[in-house]
Amino acid sequence: MSQTLEAQQRVPVHMAGLRLDQAAAELFADFSRERLKAWIKEGALTLDGNPAKPKDKVYGGESLALSAVIEDDARFEPEDIPLNVVYEDDEVLVIDKPPGLVVHPAAGNPDGTLLNGLLHHCPDLAAVPRAGIVHRLDKDTSGLMVVAKTLTAQTALVEQLQARTVSREYDAVVVGVMTAGGTVDAPIGRHPRDRKRQAVNASGKPAVTHYRVVERFRAHTHVRCRLETGRTHQIRVHLAHLRYPLIGDPVYGGRLKLPAGAGETLKEVLREFPRQALHARKLAFVHPGSGETLSFRAPLPDDLLMLLDFLRDDSETMR
Repeated sequence: MSQTLEAQQRVPVHMAGLRLDQAAAELFADFSRERLKAWIKEGALTLDGNPAKPKDKVYGGESLALSAVIEDDARFEPEDIPLNVVYEDDEVLVIDKPPGLVVHPAAGNPDGTLLNGLLHHCPDLAAVPRAGIVHRLDKDTSGLMVVAKTLTAQTALVEQLQARTVSREYDAVVVGVMTAGGTVDAPIGRHPRDRKRQAVNASGKPAVTHYRVVERFRAHTHVRCRLETGRTHQIRVHLAHLRYPLIGDPVYGGRLKLPAGAGETLKEVLREFPRQALHARKLAFVHPGSGETLSFRAPLPDDLLMLLDFLRDDSETMR
């Protein structure tokens, strides 16, 4: 089975100077750069209606038009992986992802991923790129994700993400006591020395995170973050940049800090907490078919509830 995809995007001014394949990878984020590069070479992806080369520069304002035939992706096997489905209709699927579940197969995780589970849950997703996944959560981040069940829905949701009209809110528990909320407006790009990490980088992509304090403890803070952009590891990088890294973050958390005077139980909880303390609690978007705004909330998972209880008890004990 195959489907024909028709999509169009206008190159924003801030992408001026990028190669065409780089700009296309940003604007058609549901496809790999290699696939987009092949479509450019085939003439299936045009620049202002004309064939172009992947290395051609863009200057902002151009129209990219994609007209391509997509074959079913048979590379990935369906697997019976339990999914916590929050909402489903003919066009979209919203799930509450547990911590520990990888979203997309990669070199280190060829199977056992959310994508494999989606293909089992809805076999028709084999005809949609990336089984309809339009945004990701890190393996150890829990919470809400929306999946598109048709090409039309996928294109519409990607456009909403690019227009920053999808509302995404997260709960996080950080090391340190914040005095107030605020906004981090700092570009994010690859770390200059460690290619597996992201970092605040002047040459990176625009990234904006709003945060507010929910509850303060003796040496930690429960915060709520709202994303304007969706860069890789954005909340983790931005809060670490403020010097309030997430509890349990193995990449950006730095050396473990234990509160002075903390009891042995809390020390053990902090030492053994198995993941970054981050949960996608709220998701809202415009339904691609009905035009209705849908909003969903996912309660805090048990491990974060337990962590907050221990921090609360420690604060009360030390008063």
